[in-house]
Order: sequence, then structure tokens, then C-alpha cells
Amino acid sequence: MLSLKNKIGWTYFLIAMPFMIYVIAFYFVPLFGWIYSFYNYNPALSFSQLKFVGFDNFVKMYQERSEIFRVLKNTLAMSFLLILVTPLPMIAAVMINEVKHNKFKRFIQTVTTLPNFISWIVVFALTFAVFSNEGLYYTILRNLHIDVPVIGILGNNGAAWFFQAGLFIWKTIGWTMIIYMAAIAGIDSEQYEAARIDGADKFGLMRHITIPGLGPTFFVLLLLQISNLLNNGLDQFFVFYNPLVADKLDVLDYYIYKVGWAVSDYSYATVLGMVKSLLGIGLLFAVNYLSKKTKGESIL
Repeated sequence: MLSLKNKIGWTYFLIAMPFMIYVIAFYFVPLFGWIYSFYNYNPALSFSQLKFVGFDNFVKMYQERSEIFRVLKNTLAMSFLLILVTPLPMIAAVMINEVKHNKFKRFIQTVTTLPNFISWIVVFALTFAVFSNEGLYYTILRNLHIDVPVIGILGNNGAAWFFQAGLFIWKTIGWTMIIYMAAIAGIDSEQYEAARIDGADKFGLMRHITIPGLGPTFFVLLLLQISNLLNNGLDQFFVFYNPLVADKLDVLDYYIYKVGWAVSDYSYATVLGMVKSLLGIGLLFAVNYLSKKTKGESIL
């Protein structure tokens, strides 16, 4: 007969099993595909028929380093822009927390969180309807007899990074706010009572209790974002990509997609994906080391 403790342990294990299978199937099994980086992969041939090319694909990456550096510049530019606005969700969560009207607070939380569940295809359709040359925004400007640029914001090369960063913030800020709202709920209410007794007003409570209480959460999210510097995602840049902003939206994820599917150079795309993953792991361990040095705690 199993003891109660063992039964509980097996119960938790069985609950976690589907998630473990998912992680293994979609995150570890695909790593075996890295072997194709040493072959000239052709999906029509079996593995035994593939031509072994050794490190030729790695040499090709070195020979095309100028193109890789261009793509990395776009990737890092987008990532650093998002790091600069990392405090925005925390500030928004603190402000919403001060709203006393519960229905209005729930309305704001719903409206700001909803875009996170909208696909980038729908976001593009909405953005095109508003910001295309014949869209709502430029139509209003024309009706107000304001000069309208020949090329709209969707084709503005100089503003491409900032516009895409703004869209990403709009789409994700509500979801990130939930994390900060949960952290605020975890702050000891006795601290607020003691501060009120000492004469602290709302801004004093926010400055001396709420914001310091969110510090650990902010630090962890910031470190995780730094560790994901090379991950900008594919969906956003796939739908907003056009010839006018091509050189600015060519981030690493989209470039790997182009090499693998548009050019059908699967082996070279595997090499790029492998190097990206290894650099990402290196960044993660570097950020973990930084966390140990600054906080004395590991995030892994």
C-alpha cells in the first residue's frame, strides 16, 4: 500500500506528465535536427542518401557575415527599444492599482489585456485600416487640410523600428501588467497601514512601498528580456514586411525563415538556428550570473 505522501507525489507527477511530454516533444526532440547542418539536406531524399558537407554551412555563414551583422543589428535594435520601455507595464499596473472604482478597473484590465490574444494577422489588418495611405488616420488629416506624406507610416523606413516596437508594446503591455498586479497583491497590507499611520499619502505609498515591492519582479522580467535579446519572433515581422522597410524588419527569426523556406536552403537555416540557440543559452547563463552577483539569487 502506498503511503499518503507517495500517493500525493504520484498525483502531482501524473498532472505534470502532459506538460513534460510537450516540452520534450517540441523543445528537445527537434534538437536532433541539428545534424542536418552537416549535410546538404533535401527533403526528397532519405538520411542515408544525403551528402555530407562537414562544416561548409558554417563557413558559408562566416562568408556572409556582413549580411548576418545587418540582421543582428535589426534584431538588437528592436530588443533594446523594448528593454528601454520595460518599466511601462509596471508603471501602468501601479496606476491601475490606485483606481478605486472596481468596474472601471476591470474594464481597463480587460481592454489592455485583450490585444495579447489577437493574432498578428488581425493586428496588421487593423493597422492597415488605420495607417495605410487611404486609411482612417490619413483620411482625417486630409479632411483637416494637413499635408499627408506620400509614403505612410507602414512604409516609413526611418520609423520602422519605433512603429513596430510601439505595436508590440500595445499588444503585450496588458498581459505583463497582470504579473505586476499579482506582485502588488502579494505585498503585505500591514506595510500600507503603517505608512498611512505615519502620514504617507497615495504618492508616498506608491514611492516607498508599492514600487520597491515590485523591484524583484521587475528585475527578474528585465533579466529574462535581456536573455531573449535574439528572439524577436516571426509573426509580427512576417505580416508587416514590405519592400520599403525590408532592410529594417529583417530580424534574425525572419531571416532564418526566409533562408529555410523562401530560398529552401534548409541546412544553412539549421546552422543559423543552431547558432542563435547557442547564443541565447549563453545570454541566459550570463544573465543568471549577473543575477547571482547583484541579488545573490539565481533565476534558473
